[in-house]
Amino acid sequence: MPRPLASPAPPASPATLAPPTVLDAALDRVGDRWSLLVVAALLVGARRFNDLLEDVGGIAPNVLSKRLKHLEHEGVVVATPYSRRPPRFTYQLTASGLELADVLRVLAQWGASHGHLPAGSSEHGGRAHDACGTALETRWYCPTCARVVDDDEGDGLLHL
Repeated sequence: MPRPLASPAPPASPATLAPPTVLDAALDRVGDRWSLLVVAALLVGARRFNDLLEDVGGIAPNVLSKRLKHLEHEGVVVATPYSRRPPRFTYQLTASGLELADVLRVLAQWGASHGHLPAGSSEHGGRAHDACGTALETRWYCPTCARVVDDDEGDGLLHL
């Protein structure tokens, strides 16, 4: 005898959901793996669709197309046509998209420092000081006071 289907849980009421945060908003724009890898591939400059397929290993063409459309809608990428028939585009980062470069560097540095490098990778995940080759560290800087701010002086991560 077939078992009765379980009824789905009722949806959470708006009162029980946490209010969206600025981190939620950022993740809605570029928070999935493929979008971040597409942005990273575009940091070198304008690329065509097939170039991006090669640069972002493992991404399916339909997924790449969807991510590019989403990033364009979010103002992170701009598509410039270079052929009308068939319609073909070059993709490049907007000023907003270029601002993600430092975020991606910090994320890559975190991955490298926690042993999450692919086998055979020589990346250290961050930038190095030209004078001595030491890996640079990310710090919060107050432009008004013209000094580096320690974690205990800042407002923390409460507003993410």
